[in-house]
Amino acid sequence: MSTAALGATRATAAPSAAASPVLSRPRFALLVLAVVYPLVTTLLYLLRPLTAGWSVWQQTIILVPIMVGAMVWGVIPAVQKYGRRFILVRRG
Repeated sequence: MSTAALGATRATAAPSAAASPVLSRPRFALLVLAVVYPLVTTLLYLLRPLTAGWSVWQQTIILVPIMVGAMVWGVIPAVQKYGRRFILVRRG
């Protein structure tokens, strides 16, 4: 392949790379919020009878590990998979 042909190939490849979708952080945050808020609320309702009389920090120490696990292995992968069309936007 000649040098001119390589230059033409690179020239046509560059615009398509520039038009590739990128993550919209505000949209991603909105979807995560839409999933996390009901999840936290549900967990609080479930934990409240089990932790009646406990201090807030004690209730939180139970809630946070559950939420972190749910976020890392459930919420974030699900939002990335099922919300892909909403959170990825085309630039250019």
